[in-house]
Amino acid sequence: MRSLTVLYRGVLSSCNYGCGYCPFAKHLESAAERQADHASLLRFTQWAQQQSDLALKLFFTPWGEALVRKHYQQALITLSQTAHIEKVVFQTNLSGRLDFLQEAERNKVALWVTYHPGEVTLADFLRQITDLMAYQVRFSVGVVGKPSHFAAITALRAALPQEVYLWVNAYRNGSRLYPYQPEQLAFLNQIDPLFNINAQDYPSRGKACLTGEQVISVDQDGTIRRCHFIDKQLGNIYQENYREVLKPRPCSRTQCYCHIGYVHMPERQLYPLFNNGILERIPLAVLSEK
Repeated sequence: MRSLTVLYRGVLSSCNYGCGYCPFAKHLESAAERQADHASLLRFTQWAQQQSDLALKLFFTPWGEALVRKHYQQALITLSQTAHIEKVVFQTNLSGRLDFLQEAERNKVALWVTYHPGEVTLADFLRQITDLMAYQVRFSVGVVGKPSHFAAITALRAALPQEVYLWVNAYRNGSRLYPYQPEQLAFLNQIDPLFNINAQDYPSRGKACLTGEQVISVDQDGTIRRCHFIDKQLGNIYQENYREVLKPRPCSRTQCYCHIGYVHMPERQLYPLFNNGILERIPLAVLSEK
């Protein structure tokens, strides 16, 4: 059976957090936009259920926080219960109720969780982590490596179970990498041994990437792009011939510096490192220890 990974990003663009360093969720939807988001998510869910000859992995990467909304919770449940869908992954701040996970096929669900100091207390965040572990859902925890977060990062690592992978995203001002000092880099690499992988700008123009072939980005209208970072439209999943556009093509961007982009570049050889934890950002060494 052919495999396909789909990154879905719909209309949703609001968040219950207000992180100043985050480029997302600076918009509050109108009632009409919320209805449109609900309708487009339902359409995508139905499409995914209909692709019974594809082994699908679905990764929800919203502009805002999705799992505080019931229609995204229900989509996770429905999709996880669909036989040919191998995995359903969400990026989330983990601020919402989690009991809905009990209805899901939890061995197919994984979460990319981000901790935001200043938006939630560590105690409240850890209570959510405890619940998540009780539900036996795979997850990683991450945080942005902003220097003002270092004390919170230290406390988070000390409080998390050792088997939970804590990744650190390099802090950027737009696309510009923060000029970390050697002692700051040493601290971040101690917290996350893979930090240096993220703290780079990878030349990508003309290089091979599995996006556009085995991995695609889809928006609320079903428009296919090879990834979130290249705006060129390739087709639409709601057209019968959409699979014809799924083919190898070199990257057209000058650089790639986001995990959900460069991880799919064969040159980086990150698939063996993350294996079945690529989407939820869990390295194989962590998975094998569980």
